Amino acid sequence: MLYIRKVQILAFQCIINELQMNLDIALRTISPFLILMGLGVISRREGLLKGEDERALNSFIYYFALPAFLVSNLSEIDLAQLNSDFFIAGLMPILIAFAIFGLLYILFRFSKGTFSLLIICTVFGNLLFYGIPFIVFAFPGAASLATLSAAFISILAIPITITILEFYNTRGPNKLENLKRVLKKIMRNPVIISVFLGVLLSAFKIKLPVFVSNSLNLLGATTVPVGIFLLGVFFYGRRYSELANGFKLTLLRMVFLPTIAFIVAGLVNLSSMEMTTIVIMHGTPLAIPMIVFSERYNFYKDTIASLLLISSILGGVYLNIWLLILGH
Repeated sequence: MLYIRKVQILAFQCIINELQMNLDIALRTISPFLILMGLGVISRREGLLKGEDERALNSFIYYFALPAFLVSNLSEIDLAQLNSDFFIAGLMPILIAFAIFGLLYILFRFSKGTFSLLIICTVFGNLLFYGIPFIVFAFPGAASLATLSAAFISILAIPITITILEFYNTRGPNKLENLKRVLKKIMRNPVIISVFLGVLLSAFKIKLPVFVSNSLNLLGATTVPVGIFLLGVFFYGRRYSELANGFKLTLLRMVFLPTIAFIVAGLVNLSSMEMTTIVIMHGTPLAIPMIVFSERYNFYKDTIASLLLISSILGGVYLNIWLLILGH
């Protein structure tokens, strides 16, 4: 009887320890997002930042901080030691999702707008401003893996998104000119340029001068905190009249795409940390630049605003559920 009692106490202690570990990871991942986003909202509410300031912050991150972050991190990765299956598992979920929606479009002939919305809300995740910080907060030693996965997934996701938006907004018959315009925008995209530059430096083992690498590291270090802060700045004062549709679309990145990633990652030879990184990256909320794109292309503005709000708030919760599913 005493032995059974000791076993029960030991089992109870194990459960408590497991819950404490899970709670610790959840707090590490969720609290920085809530605090920094909250400060962004407060800065707008109290008039410390104006509406035009968010454009300045966005430009700073998009053209300076983020490229510096990508180049400095990617240039230090030894590509020769990376698992090729890691790349396959990262890219295949997007291609599979694209094929599924393409088939549904052919079968059910829904509108071009609906098809565009489904594709973009599925493939254009907030890998850089949400995925990388989340992985780093949960697993401090996985920064390089998170950066690499975000980089090569972005190489596929960004061109798809820009192409879909350009053709959605196209009214003229000249498809060749439209294609040329899309290609020019893709080639000028600072994220894509910085990814290729970082990979090039890594592939040829080119070491940057110390004063250059130090400057890039210093500039790139602002990407994560300013990016999360910018989320709160974006959210303040916008219309959220499509919350129900926003929640439905959130399921695409909450359940649909990470489930595909989970299945694909399970079929290839990935380590536990590689699988976790791939699944989490494909489960991140919709990317912040989509709020800018929705305004520019007049693309479901209210729906996108609602989707960004819901997915960013729920992200810290459902991504931690994925961590539990993945055994962390």
